[in-house]
Amino acid sequence: MRVLVTGHQGYLGTVMVPELQRAGHEVTGLDSGYFAECVLGQAPEAPPTLSVDLRDVRAEHLAGFDAVVHLAALSNDPLGALAPQITYDINHHASVRLARLAKDAGVRRFLYASTCSVYGAAGDELVTEDAPLRPLTPYADSKVRVEDDVAALADSGFAPVFLRNATAFGFSPRLRADIVLNNLVGYAVLTGEVRVLSDGTPWRPLVHAQDIARAFAVCLTAPVEAIACRAYNIGTETNNLTVSQIAHAVVEAVPGATLAITGESGADPRSYRVDFSYARKELGFEAQWSIPDGAAELQREYVARGLTSDAFFHRFTRLAQLRSLQEAGVLDDELRRVRIGA
Repeated sequence: MRVLVTGHQGYLGTVMVPELQRAGHEVTGLDSGYFAECVLGQAPEAPPTLSVDLRDVRAEHLAGFDAVVHLAALSNDPLGALAPQITYDINHHASVRLARLAKDAGVRRFLYASTCSVYGAAGDELVTEDAPLRPLTPYADSKVRVEDDVAALADSGFAPVFLRNATAFGFSPRLRADIVLNNLVGYAVLTGEVRVLSDGTPWRPLVHAQDIARAFAVCLTAPVEAIACRAYNIGTETNNLTVSQIAHAVVEAVPGATLAITGESGADPRSYRVDFSYARKELGFEAQWSIPDGAAELQREYVARGLTSDAFFHRFTRLAQLRSLQEAGVLDDELRRVRIGA
């Protein structure tokens, strides 16, 4: 199958591409390159690449593909709060436009990376895909809007599927340090302290980046009637933990680390536990990575690859990296490239 992966130079895309290639797919990437240089260790091998801003995709970019795996987005709640209109322009409007162009080009499957954060403040009960959606941030709200608008495009020749991923964790050569487990492990490796700024009580569902990639691979070959216009939570119930429980797993993984739950940022209203049984029953998908295993992996890779404080707090933090590109004159105020070859 010929597959176009948007955002292939991001944290998830860098794990996704080799997983799809191992499954026998012919993969092409499409990316604006914001995070292409955010590599820890050796740079990964690149697939054929279209260097295109998502907002500038044209019909000819999509010709000949059997499926689109759409990962590209501004995946950061602080950025969404700082520049909500850009978040909506890229995450919502450009994503729906991409889906329309894909349908017009004869692409049959459109796999969309949504998020479990669409459930917002869901409390302590396990939520299924049928639960009310209560997004609390522009990022989560943009995902809900894309699901609604792209579902309206579905027909017998165009099958979208919405994979509501739990919060990702785990090592990727293009690292993200601003997601909870990756952040806690990195801070502990660099400082000896596992530092939680909230009160530690919110629930978070987590899933390894490799498990997300496997779920997308399953949806590429599942019967169309199983995935068409469906939403699936991607993760495992055993990784539904409070932030405090996640932090304790990090203490166990990082030798000599101590725990500090400061509570200085107050209670986080985003709290939800997720039911992942639909994907198991209907797709046969089972997430494999546990949080302790992921924490141990991250500790090992951070040490082996020489993670530094400067890289951790800047290059591998989404908002800081984008600001750095703006300050260097590479990106303008709308996050468009302004320098030829940049």
